[in-house]
Amino acid sequence: MSGRHAFVQQIIAPLRVTPGRQVHLGHDWDPADTFGTLTKEFAEQRLAEGVELLSDYQQRLAAQNTYGVLLVIQGMDAAGKDGTIKHVMSGVNPQGVDVHAFKTPSAEELSHDYLWRYQCNLPARGRIGIFNRSHYEEVTIVRVHPELLAHEQLPATRPGNHFWERRYREINDWEHYLCDNGVQLVKVFLHISRDEQRRRLLSRIDDPARNWKFSAADLAERQHWSAYQRAYSEMLSHTSTRWAPWHVVPANHKWFARAATASILVDTLAQIDPQFPTLGAAAHTLMDDARRELANDDQIP
Repeated sequence: MSGRHAFVQQIIAPLRVTPGRQVHLGHDWDPADTFGTLTKEFAEQRLAEGVELLSDYQQRLAAQNTYGVLLVIQGMDAAGKDGTIKHVMSGVNPQGVDVHAFKTPSAEELSHDYLWRYQCNLPARGRIGIFNRSHYEEVTIVRVHPELLAHEQLPATRPGNHFWERRYREINDWEHYLCDNGVQLVKVFLHISRDEQRRRLLSRIDDPARNWKFSAADLAERQHWSAYQRAYSEMLSHTSTRWAPWHVVPANHKWFARAATASILVDTLAQIDPQFPTLGAAAHTLMDDARRELANDDQIP
């Protein structure tokens, strides 16, 4: 536990985006950073401890049934979102977790406001929800490709700076509302370099077992790398709040990204500190009666 605590203090604080900070992804975080003496073996040990703690916290979260937790994971294509979810949640009871990977919105979803489909998939109290991509696509991919707004059937408007600032405000207000109502957000941006993305895309092409993960769309979006870096920097600058801060996790090393994400999630659950309900005297009397009945019920009918 002490090792994990030291890891949390050493790693999480530098990753958190201070509210109001002007973020420049290309300068503020090194995607290959592993923070000093941290080794792969050390990170894997921290990940294993984090997975064990998550299992315990999940049981208490479900029993208390007061808070829900939403883990939001964003990042460029091949940033490791799927693998991070798989490893971080590997020891958690799948019955208590909901994972949603948001793709191109459907006709029904486009007939509603842009936050509607995300609202419909929020975790219930006592559960952990994961958004693999999220409502932040609405201020990143849509900002890089503003022609997508034509499908949202909005009142006539031009997507200038005021438009995006309004969306940031709407998202911040929505997340504040969620936190006020017991849904705690954990926001992680997996930050990889352009060269590392190239290497991972090549591995999907060269490894037959990974061919299924390759998409020509990933290559097309890579051509907009600089625009995405600007959009993500603006997103992080405007939507890291006191109630729902962002964490920028260097992700060139998958083992580091997984350990850091697990620690961020564990740290959030530790702050909630869910507890098993305390039963009253009447409930204990009922259980005492049940114990006596079961102890004497040794006959097969």
